[in-house]
Amino acid sequence: MISAIVLAAGLSVRMGQPKLALPWGNTTVLGQVISTLENTQIGEIILVTGANRESLKDLLVGKPVRFEHNPDYANGEMLSSVKAGLLSLDENSRGALIVLGDQPQIQRLVVERVIDAFYTRRSPIVVPSYNRRRGHPWLVDRSLWPQILAINPPATLRDFLEEQQELIEYLPVEDDSILRDLDTPQDYLRELPARQP
Repeated sequence: MISAIVLAAGLSVRMGQPKLALPWGNTTVLGQVISTLENTQIGEIILVTGANRESLKDLLVGKPVRFEHNPDYANGEMLSSVKAGLLSLDENSRGALIVLGDQPQIQRLVVERVIDAFYTRRSPIVVPSYNRRRGHPWLVDRSLWPQILAINPPATLRDFLEEQQELIEYLPVEDDSILRDLDTPQDYLRELPARQP
């Protein structure tokens, strides 16, 4: 089984309002991410939250999502949310897919290709890349979770990936959506028109 850890503990400081609740088509930014994951072979979806836990629960009523709180959310570091997610995963999970909650452009085909590479080629880490740039979502084998859990700031997940270069399978994709998330109002407005029905 593959688990998805959706990172949703950010404070949306640069957006100026809770970005995960912003409209996206007939749902919200976060709703779109979850809907895409629902249509893949993901076995469980863990949403890692911060101060916004209750409002995000309201957004996802009826969705197959388990909520996990990151007590260290205020530091703004992705690492603490990934750790919180890893510690909550099902004991039968073989790999963790690291997903950005503010990346509604996520493509189902990309998710499926990452998972397929993990299963068929036994790659310990699978990272989608566009024009030789790493993107999200990426997948890490259970055997490497202890190394992530042992990372201490100021070290980051980027440092982890640099150290594990020889274990990474880079999966070239033709869609640059793996590189884009929504940090500012400009990002949101730039991405939204092409995605509206």
